[in-house]
Parts: sequence; structure tokens; C-alpha cells
Amino acid sequence: MTAEKSGTTGRRSGAETRADGTGAKNPPDDAAGAGPGSGSPDERASGADSSGEDDTAGTVTSAAKAKRTRKARRTGAAKAAGAASTADKTSTADKAEAGTEAGTEAGTEAGTEAGTEAEARDRADAAKKDGDAAEKSDAAKQDGTGDDEPADPWSAFGPAPEPVLGRPRRAVRAVGRFLVHEWTLAVVAALALAAAMTWPTLRYPRHTLPQDYWDPSLQAWQMAWSGHILRTNPAQLWHSNTFYPENWSFAFSDTLLGYAPAGLIGVGPEHAVLRYNIMFVLAHALAAFGAYALARQLGAGRIGGAVAGASFAYAPWLLAQAGHLHIISNGGIPLALAMLARGHGWSLRYGYRPRRRHAGWAFAGWLVAAWQLSLGFGIGLPFAYMLAGVVLVSVVLWFVRRRKVKRPFGRRLFLADVLGGLVFAAVGAALAVPYFKVAELHPNAERTIGDIGLYSPPASGFFTAPAESRVWGGLHEGARAVLPWHPEMTLLPGFVLYALAAGGLFFSVWRVRHRIFLLAGVLVTMALAMGTRFFGGRFTYVPLFDYLPGWSGLRTPGRMMLWTTLLLGLLAAGAVTAFCMRVRELAAERVPPWPGPWLRLATLLPLVLVLVEGLNATPQPVVPRQPAALRTVDGPMLVLPSSQNLDQPVMLWSTDRFQPMVNGGSGFTPRSQARIREATVSFPDYASVDYLRQIGVKNVVVLRDELEGTPWEGMLDRPVDALGVAREQVGEAVVFRL
Repeated sequence: MTAEKSGTTGRRSGAETRADGTGAKNPPDDAAGAGPGSGSPDERASGADSSGEDDTAGTVTSAAKAKRTRKARRTGAAKAAGAASTADKTSTADKAEAGTEAGTEAGTEAGTEAGTEAEARDRADAAKKDGDAAEKSDAAKQDGTGDDEPADPWSAFGPAPEPVLGRPRRAVRAVGRFLVHEWTLAVVAALALAAAMTWPTLRYPRHTLPQDYWDPSLQAWQMAWSGHILRTNPAQLWHSNTFYPENWSFAFSDTLLGYAPAGLIGVGPEHAVLRYNIMFVLAHALAAFGAYALARQLGAGRIGGAVAGASFAYAPWLLAQAGHLHIISNGGIPLALAMLARGHGWSLRYGYRPRRRHAGWAFAGWLVAAWQLSLGFGIGLPFAYMLAGVVLVSVVLWFVRRRKVKRPFGRRLFLADVLGGLVFAAVGAALAVPYFKVAELHPNAERTIGDIGLYSPPASGFFTAPAESRVWGGLHEGARAVLPWHPEMTLLPGFVLYALAAGGLFFSVWRVRHRIFLLAGVLVTMALAMGTRFFGGRFTYVPLFDYLPGWSGLRTPGRMMLWTTLLLGLLAAGAVTAFCMRVRELAAERVPPWPGPWLRLATLLPLVLVLVEGLNATPQPVVPRQPAALRTVDGPMLVLPSSQNLDQPVMLWSTDRFQPMVNGGSGFTPRSQARIREATVSFPDYASVDYLRQIGVKNVVVLRDELEGTPWEGMLDRPVDALGVAREQVGEAVVFRL
């Protein structure tokens, strides 16, 4: 079939006789454009074109034409396979010419058909000259020296040099590339989205706090204290100005120590509130960016990664944790996992790729993990145990594969893991020492299984949204009413996320076994989040509580929902990525191949639905104004009335001077503080004044407006003349100087 086409093409090309009698024809004007002088030089050098082989024959006899046609039919298939088989039928000289030039091969074949080697050589030389002339013509056209444009007289001296960019232009180009890079755009998008999704947190950032002003006041004080003490006396970090006369009081709750650099900026309650609100927004941005980076590293597309990031940062259940910055500050977990996976060249979608290993990324991942641990053990401790499990599995794999694959992890990567793991372990150990000290000095700080049972949510909690959810809050009011402690039991990650993750089990870019692993992780973490509600926790939470060091300090099992949300987000990312790939395939069938507006909107619909379900109705109460007495009275002092909630704003008010004070709020009440509160119910009287003097308290500040409804109501009506106590009105407070 090929030979017949070749012969037909040869007859159609219509060779004409040149005036010089060489027998070479003019370049044909055929549709294929494959004759000498047409197409690129590489195409002419190939020589194996079925429509151009007969065009170099020149003027031959009719018998020779017929003979050539028959031969083309016989040998066409062999010539299509390669020029070597054709060259075997020619002379040695013809072989050399055929290996260097296409025109020579065609001329040699014509000469062989005529029966005279000398004539073939002459015709080949003529064809070669015509081919060289055609090449020169093409080169002249490309250089702009052909017939269309005048020749450049300076082209004989060489081509024009590439323009050399100066430093300003190189800097502008580098900045431009940086600004349009995916990760730069992801950071900007995460920041903008965080400001919008947490609104109105930044409307009055100096005067309001999200959800309430109790725990947020405590955490605002924590950041302020860490910055203040690191600037003044770092050796006293763990002995804060609160809970006087107790030591190690900074370890009475999670410390947010990783935010200490922010605490170095600003002094006083207003700056502390502003700092808290900024870190609150940035924590949401980091959570979204970290989950996006993890999903992208594992192999999800951009929109799939965005769905994973949005669902992890703005899950409805997290709205109930708006007053717990140490729970909201979880972005270091997925970001560290993404860096570690990147450093080890591992992806869920593409598997292990040794060429993509990078020791620097692995070491950076360990540092981010250590920073995340410094924010608190509430979510940091499960993260630490998860990393320990990953290290154990990696060591086992190394021993299994070391005989099959030489250094499966690489020497540099192995050293980065060892050093990074040591840094992480050292940070964890240094942070754990104060907490073990607190557990030793305050046995009542340790949780019991009974305490865990009080905060263990039922299965219905996974489908119940908190009151702060704008979409589901009002609709789920009845479901929340039957929960014993709904702030820690409303664990809905989002119905849209449930649906996308369910779809990801059947339609996804992840392999089937990976989907099964992700589903198993979802079920296991849900069982752990139920605490003692899942078959009494005998096979899930209770063994961890009994045998893992530090686990007994975690009183709220529902916060394990953090891992459930992350795994559901990865399942959803796989489904959304597969959906976007299918949309691109459909778009490629369009003319022109570009997705229309409806197709583009369809790919963004999952992301939009996840964000809508994460809209908040979080209250933004105004922080009580600092009493003037707190700016002038020295410590040690006691502020009355005193309780867990009332003491937390008092801690915030002390950020001007950080005077030692009995007041303080945490996850437990020290016995010394409980005794002081009990002894001062009758204050001012001889027994209470004497007790306060014995423990070193010099001043008592009474907040007049807070006394109503407390055990200290009516204390300002008691006389102090015989007690040796000076009483003074300072603003809205009354100060008793002991």
C-alpha cells in the first residue's frame, strides 16, 4: 500500500527538465511540501519521504520511469523501515552519499536504475547542489536576508548577542515570579480568607474578644507574660505573677509559649487583646495553608487542596472552640506533615520518589512540629505520639528494605531525621518537666476516668453543630439541649465534608488501599473522640489513658476530632481532584478547548459549600475595662471577688506591671488558692487579715461592681478601725492596705 502511494506521488509530481541538462527537476509544489527546498533542514536531511524520492531523477527515458515505478512498488516497504536496507542494493560510493544527504540517496537510486554508476554519481551531485541551494534559501529567509527583506550587512560578523538585564530588571523579574508563585498566592488567599471568615474579630481588635472574655483573657495574658519574662528574667518563666504564692504556675494550663515572640511587642491590656485577635486570625490562616500544603504534597489538585484547607480550618465544630486559642492553633500539624513528606520524597498519589528527597525540608518539618508542640500539649501530645508511630514504622521499613534498596532514606536525610527528631524530643522533654512538677505538687490536677466520662460525647455529637454556627446553630438547638456539656460535644465537621469524603471512597485520585486507610483513620479517631462512650473506652481511650505518659492530663476526648477532620478533608480532596480532572477532559472536547463559565463554577462549588457551612455567628463581647487600681497597687495582692471566671480578666489587667497576685484561672484550682478564697469570705475581719499577712499579701483590691451575688457581697459595710488596715477609694475599686 505504501509503495503504491509512493509511485503515484512520483508520477503526480511532474518532473521537469532543467536548462543545464543535469536532469534534476525544479522543486515541486505538492501538498505535502516534502521536496528539496521545502520544510526545515532536518526534514530535508531525513530523506525518507514517499513523495520526494522520484523528484531528483531528472530527465530519464520512459522505460527508466516505468522501471523506477516498478522498483518503488517492490521496495517501498523496505525503504519505509529504514535507509539501511535500501543502501545494501547500491554501490559502496552510493552508500556513503546516502548516509550524508537525502538528495544524494534519491540521485543514487535514479543512477542505479539507469544502469551506469557514473551517471548516478553525476545526478547525485546535482541533486545535492540543489538541496544545498534550497537550504541556503531557507536560511536566508530565516535570517531576514531573503528576497522579502533587505540583508543585514552586520549578520556576517555573527548573531546579535542576548540582551543583558541589569540588577533592577532582574530584581523586578524575580519579584514578579515570586508574587505569582502558587505558594505566595496560597498564603495571601489564606490570610484574606481568615480575615473574612473570622469577621468581626478585626472590627474592634483592641476592645473585643471572640466568644467570651474568660479563657481568651487567660490566653492573652499567657502571650503577654511569656514575652515580658523572656525580655526581663527568662529564668523565672514558669513562675508567673499569678496564683501567688504557688510556683510553676505558668504550667497550670497550656502556655502558648510558641507565640512568645509576639508577646515581646506591646505592653498592657489593650495590646494584649490586640495581640490575641491578630494571632486568632493568623491561626486560622495557618490551619488553612497547612492543610492545603499537605493535600498538595500528597497529590491533590489546587481546588482539592483548597477544599482540604478550608474544611480543616473552618469546620463547624471548631466554632465552639473559638475561645480556646490553643485548639485553634493547629496549623503546624498539617504543615509539619507536609514538610516531612516533601523531605522524604513521598506522596500518597505517586508513592516514594527518591529523587525528590530533600533533607532540608525534612529538618524544617521537625522544627515546625517542635513549634506546634510548644503551643500546648492539649493537641500537641497526640501529635507527638503520632510522629513517634511514624518514626517506628519508618525504622521497621528501613531494616526490611536495606538489603533490597541501598540506603532507602539516604545518608543526609537520615541525619536530618535524627537531628530533627532530637530537637523535637528535647523541646518536648523541656516542656514536660514543669507539667510533671505540677502533677507532683498538685495531685488534684490529674484527671480521672470519671472526669473523662463527663466530657465524652455521644455519637449524635458528630452530627450536631455548636450555637456559633450561622448555618446550623439555630436548627440544632434541640439536639444540643440533650448533650451534657455541649461546648465540647458538638463535633459536626460539616455535612458537605461528610458527603465529599463519602464520594471520595468511590471516585478519587487516591488508590483504593489509601482510601481504605483514610477511612480506617476516620473511624479510629472518631472512636477515640467518643472517650468512654464507645464501649466504655476499654479498647480505645482507656488504654491510652492508663499507659501513655501525659495522656491522663487530657480531659476532653472530643478534641481528637481534629484528626478526623483532617482525614475527611484528604478524602474530600481526592474526590474533588478527580472531579476537576474529569471537567478538564470534558473541556478538552470543546471547541475551543477551554472550560466555559458553568464548568469553572462547577469545580469551585465544593469549596464554596464548605466555606458557607463554616460561617460563624460568634459573639464578640467587650472586654471589661481595667480598674485604675490595677495600674498603681503593688503586689502581692488579692482581687475580690475571686473565682475561676472572674480571675481570668484580672490576669489580663495585670499585664501593665505583672504584680504578684493570688488570682488566677486554669484547668484546676490549687488548694492554696481555694483556702485563700474560703478564708477571705469574712474579710475584713481579724482572722482573714491575719491569714493574708502570714502568706505575704500586702493589698486587697475590692471591685465594687462585681460583688453582687458573690460570697463577698456586703463586705464593704464591715468596719476596719481595729484591724490596723488602711482603706482607700481608687476609682471604682476599694483598696485595703494590710
